[in-house]
Amino acid sequence: MKLGRRAALQVLTTGAAGAALSRGVSASEKPVEAPVDAVGMLYDATLCIGCKACEVACSRANGLPPDPGASGGLYQAPRSLNAQTKNIIKVFVTDRGHTRSFMKQQCMHCIDPACVSGCPMKALHKGLRGIVEWDGTTCIGCRYCQIACPYNIPKFEWAVVNPKIVKCELCRHRLVDGLIPACCEVCPVHAVIFGTRQQLLAEAKRRIAENPGRYFEDRVYGEHEGGGTQVFYLSHVPFHDLGLPKLSDRSLASGVRTVQRTVYQGFVTPVLAYGVIASIMKKRMRSFQEHAEEAQERTGLGEQL
Repeated sequence: MKLGRRAALQVLTTGAAGAALSRGVSASEKPVEAPVDAVGMLYDATLCIGCKACEVACSRANGLPPDPGASGGLYQAPRSLNAQTKNIIKVFVTDRGHTRSFMKQQCMHCIDPACVSGCPMKALHKGLRGIVEWDGTTCIGCRYCQIACPYNIPKFEWAVVNPKIVKCELCRHRLVDGLIPACCEVCPVHAVIFGTRQQLLAEAKRRIAENPGRYFEDRVYGEHEGGGTQVFYLSHVPFHDLGLPKLSDRSLASGVRTVQRTVYQGFVTPVLAYGVIASIMKKRMRSFQEHAEEAQERTGLGEQL
């Protein structure tokens, strides 16, 4: 019998919960707070004009090859986040009157990231100013971060010998030189801005207060969702219409830590866990060749431009 991802996670969670009850392990813990100097971005969907200048700027600033996937090889036009794309503008047609809206997608830089808790080697970690960073010297390519992330952000390089996990890191190499993320620097209408988390949250709430009726919901996405993020959203349509998941105020990472505390207190549960993980990895490896060939073809198109 094949064990799907959802079923596997249910088995792990159920097993961990049972172990927690039997051993008296509490699932409650003090919520993780953002560093005082945490930085991030605020994206206002009501201002975005879909010019995609941020995509090009991000690619250049991070030394990424062009991705002409949606243009037939003519110009940079990625279909989604991938090993060549850390930042993308998508257009959504909502289910309410066919309203169109642009959406900027990149790493959310969660205050308590599930990808960090899910990484067994701490290759993903919270760095200076709360930025979620990737360290290639410890990464083993397990891709647990991809499974853990509720926003489906981290991407794996399938077509190279020494692959990386690719995701936005807020252009931290530019921050060192006193610059801001490239996407924020080039936006002609300031639909995305950079600042400290505190500054951005205050600015978002100011816009809501001074523009009644402009936003569908008088709240800032990312203030509390999943324990809070360092990237915020304002929108004239429901957030879930933009592809943002509905999350509770509790971080997913806290749930991961609960599983980790209980899974390794006995012997039976780890054996089950390894079996589940093996099943997931086996299923994912079946498609490795297909992904690798697709990535190789895309890379070839990029080199021809």
